[in-house]
Amino acid sequence: MSSAINNSPPDQKEILFHSELLQKFDINGPRYTSYPSADRFHNAFSEQDYLGALKRVAKVNEPLSLYFHLPFCPNICYYCGCNKIITKDHGRSAKYIKYLAKEIAMVTSAMGAQKKIPITQLHWGGGTPTFLSHEEMIELMHHTREYFELLPGGEYSIEIDPRRVTEQDIALLADLGFNRISLGVQDFNLAVQEAVHRIQTIEETQAVMDWSRKYGFKSRSVDLIYGLPKQTPATFKETVDAVLKMNPDRLSVYNYAHLPHIFKPQRRIAEADLPPAADKLDILSNTIERLGEAGYVFIGMDHFAKPDDELAIAQRQGKLHRNFQGYSTQAECDLLAFGISSIGKVDDCYSQNVRTLDEYYEALDSGHLPVLRGMQLDKDDLLRRELIGELMCQFTLKTKAFAKDHGINFQDYFKTEIEELKSLEEAGLLEWLEGNIYVPIKGRLLARRVAMTFDRHLRESQAKGTYSRVL
Repeated sequence: MSSAINNSPPDQKEILFHSELLQKFDINGPRYTSYPSADRFHNAFSEQDYLGALKRVAKVNEPLSLYFHLPFCPNICYYCGCNKIITKDHGRSAKYIKYLAKEIAMVTSAMGAQKKIPITQLHWGGGTPTFLSHEEMIELMHHTREYFELLPGGEYSIEIDPRRVTEQDIALLADLGFNRISLGVQDFNLAVQEAVHRIQTIEETQAVMDWSRKYGFKSRSVDLIYGLPKQTPATFKETVDAVLKMNPDRLSVYNYAHLPHIFKPQRRIAEADLPPAADKLDILSNTIERLGEAGYVFIGMDHFAKPDDELAIAQRQGKLHRNFQGYSTQAECDLLAFGISSIGKVDDCYSQNVRTLDEYYEALDSGHLPVLRGMQLDKDDLLRRELIGELMCQFTLKTKAFAKDHGINFQDYFKTEIEELKSLEEAGLLEWLEGNIYVPIKGRLLARRVAMTFDRHLRESQAKGTYSRVL
């Protein structure tokens, strides 16, 4: 069976959305932006481990991916679970850029780079990356291009807060080489915006979309969140309709994970204001229906795209990939990550930086990379990472080819998992077709649940309580 999936049904709600399945299988679980998931990282992973991984990946000389975590925000959004610093002091960001330059120099030196390292993917995330002044943006891109070569045809993206940008900002970002933007919207309803402390108008959001087209950006993505306080199916439908009028190339429709014991700002959200479970399911159902009517296809988890978008094309070709930024067309890239709390994927390792500015500055000033924790993957981890990636991206696994590639007997190696899959198969979340695992469209909203069966670390710990819901 081909891994290319026909993924543009005429009525996505009828096929994708099955409330009885969603209610039965909506449990806590990893998002699988990595496998093993980041909660498995440990402090025994050291700077020396990371340095070893950098040296190994340098020998391969393949194009890499870059991520910069820019944590500064001028004010707080109550729903946010990101590692951010609330400030209006640009002196703090100016200092941070200089330390990012130090980290870049140290990482590339450890790799023994004699020339610029080729890059096919770059992402500025946050926080609010556009908190940076023009001078700071120019400085950071200068440091980046000093050590890295951004190759033609790559994905160079930045997260945008439409409340914080002007036309001049968008023009500068285009000049700096960015070709994709992701706009945070979440919800346009004023009552919802007031409840989460984020007031944002349709007009200012539309302006950013217009400017991005004027200055030649290839792709526009919009982020929405369902399950926020004061939301109703009717009000969220109005938000979706307003977004569709803007004609984005991609949409992400995230489920709000209310975890106030982990994310302190969420304590300002009254739980009584959160929509009941039935309303959340209605919101999801209505959104899937509306996006299907508008011609968007379901990419996976919470992502939708136009049929001619690169994500949709990559999925049809069996070339879709998933990393810490979500779905990507840049398959099998090692990822160098810079800044506080950022997570990199280098060779067979994951490495996460320290979480605070003081720790970050102290490490770099003392000549050390700011490694907090990480993980070196064993052979089983690497095998399962590939398997879970196939299920999350292509919704299918060619078991014979997979077994041959890894030198295993699939039935014996995954005997326990195959037995556990029977209940999911009976429920319609997966099918066995000519010995291959296939997630039919009715099961794709729950692909995470299928992938969880193959998560050895999850089985061994059974620590599901720290994860967000599958939906």
